[in-house]
Amino acid sequence: MSGSGALLVVGDVVTDIVARHRTPLAPATDTAAEIRTLPGGAGANVACWAARSGCPDVRILARVGTDSASWHDLALRRAGVRPMLVPDPEAPTASVIALVGADAERTFLTDSGAALRLAPDDWTPELLAGVARVHLSGYLFFAAPSRATAARVLRDAAAAGLPVSVDPASAGFLADLGAAPFLEAVDGAECLLPNADEARFLTGLPDPGEAAAALSRRFPLVAVTLGAEGAVLAADGRVTARVTAPPARPVDSTGAGDAFTGAFLAARVTGADPVLAAESGCRAGALAVTGVGGRPWGRHGQGPVTP
Repeated sequence: MSGSGALLVVGDVVTDIVARHRTPLAPATDTAAEIRTLPGGAGANVACWAARSGCPDVRILARVGTDSASWHDLALRRAGVRPMLVPDPEAPTASVIALVGADAERTFLTDSGAALRLAPDDWTPELLAGVARVHLSGYLFFAAPSRATAARVLRDAAAAGLPVSVDPASAGFLADLGAAPFLEAVDGAECLLPNADEARFLTGLPDPGEAAAALSRRFPLVAVTLGAEGAVLAADGRVTARVTAPPARPVDSTGAGDAFTGAFLAARVTGADPVLAAESGCRAGALAVTGVGGRPWGRHGQGPVTP
């Protein structure tokens, strides 16, 4: 594909409250923790990592509450992303409490707020002007209004001849929706970017490589992320490449998959083949786990915006 045009992300913007606790949670009493409030959201994180990874024009469409719209708008602009945020007069911005243990693994408590209220009227095909690739956050598919919006984006992107990628986003939410309804909803996507757990759930196959191959019979390109083990690529019903991740000392795994996706898509927009794109994604994912939160703060001399 040509190396011109924008990446349009349609997804979620979230306020993250990240609590890092070095000891196990103690029921019914206090557990010492380092707590930070940061801008996040799978879609927004992808957009920020794509901008950091060299994509010259990154845009995001998302719905936020009026409570923090200006804060999120500023944070995205400082990251090099063009925000198109729809203020919701009724629901607050989505929020997530991320509990991060000493092993850097995280557990999320999620209030979807305005994020899943992204409505079909918030979308117009004119937003595709100048766009080379579209990415949909999987969270959009877990509520009726945003699922209808995602369907319109898929339809209009297909009509414009634009490739669409989808990140399934959450094995827990996938289990609530069901594999078959999700796969039906994302039919027509050019690239699926699940992690290993999501790929297993969507196929019923325990091996991530076999799951990737099975999914690639439905989607032209599949990239399954494997955490510290890298990623596996599949196309036409077979594994085409396995990419290793550079070593990293993890602090917080929040957003590592988003970092992979952002760098992967930035490379694809600028003309890289899937293997080179996956290598770029693995480097970004390894970098992401060395800091707190899902954005590339502090990794290029820029700190987060204070709420």
